[in-house]
Amino acid sequence: MANNFESNFTREVMKKTLAPFQSSRVLSKNVNTQLFAGKFNPDSGTVIDVKRPTDYTAQETADGDISTTRSDIINGKASATVQNYITVAVDYDEVDEALKMGDKSEMWQSIGNRIVTKLETNFAAFAMKNLGLNYGAPGQGVDSWAEVAGAGALMKASGIDDSKAWCYFLNPYSQVALATEQRSLGVNPEAGSANSRATVASNFAGFDVKTATTLSTYTSSAGADRAGTLTGAPDVTYLTAKDTMTQSFPVTAFQANLVVKAGEQLQVTGRNRLNLNTREPIIDASGANVVYVGTVVADVTLNGSGAGNIVVTGPAIFEAAGAYNTVASSPTTSDVVTLLGAASATHQPNLFWHPDALTIASVPIKKLHSTDTLATTADGLQLRCSKFSDGAANKQTVRFDLHPAFGCLNPFMGGHGYGVA
Repeated sequence: MANNFESNFTREVMKKTLAPFQSSRVLSKNVNTQLFAGKFNPDSGTVIDVKRPTDYTAQETADGDISTTRSDIINGKASATVQNYITVAVDYDEVDEALKMGDKSEMWQSIGNRIVTKLETNFAAFAMKNLGLNYGAPGQGVDSWAEVAGAGALMKASGIDDSKAWCYFLNPYSQVALATEQRSLGVNPEAGSANSRATVASNFAGFDVKTATTLSTYTSSAGADRAGTLTGAPDVTYLTAKDTMTQSFPVTAFQANLVVKAGEQLQVTGRNRLNLNTREPIIDASGANVVYVGTVVADVTLNGSGAGNIVVTGPAIFEAAGAYNTVASSPTTSDVVTLLGAASATHQPNLFWHPDALTIASVPIKKLHSTDTLATTADGLQLRCSKFSDGAANKQTVRFDLHPAFGCLNPFMGGHGYGVA
């Protein structure tokens, strides 16, 4: 009897598409995809929250009397937000022919690749706007392993847990610049996958170093005056920042009508970073304090006086004996603030992170009134394949869908990586 795929058409198509989808993933293979697993449902809405870890202060006393000192318990939340559907739709006859005529692997590879490319391009843009650390000078290419190691040193000095391998994602041309020094790749159980092929070095300065073609960019505004001052002290309490991990800086004296782009980074002169474990200052190799920098989360246009409010992630928290302090002193009125990088330039930061800095969750997709198959990857991402007809248009279609949700769990666990001038 001849082969007949009609009764299990979408199941056969899903089998052939899921494998190339999995093997094409790079960025999305190196983040937490389990924290929000099973939390999205028809009643959950577009945002799901989980509790952030709490922290406390340790008291030192001569007599053991702590009757007047207590650590407050402050619960914050991290959120994952539903994104747009990612869909590839193709003609039914073409897919049907591919099933009946043999493997046609290039079709399944192209479908899987296209979904992954859109997912990871969107996710890289999200990560660029939501990770708060910075190493190097925006616009400066990475051409030395020391510059990769510098980002690792910043992560370590910031008190970031290293029980899981961190990831550093390179512009492909940075790989060329680093090619003069060969690093061992180690053993990779995913041999043949894009994630494996992207690996340049394993366990270097705490990182698995990989190339990525989906890194995002931003273009800085034409305004030449990229330094200003604070017009007032921002809110530096953890209670205000705990749910969003963002902070609003009131600024002035920038270029008139300057457009500040999401992904740019704002430095506050004289305010220095702290190790988030010890709450001690971070000192670099030259003996200098590492200055606080935050990442702009949304575009904003300043007014004709170069004034406005710039919202950043990775807030500068400073409270007396605070358990959540991120800086050694509070930003205040007249502090100099500078947007890093040149004007009228396109910047593409390398990205580095701890896998728990970010999350990709999968929103369960409802079944259509058609022939559907749902499949879920081992790490929890769900794909749907649907076969349906449009009688009015006299068309038959097969569509493939992914419905992701993105979240930043801790902006201090990753950042932008550049070279050092």
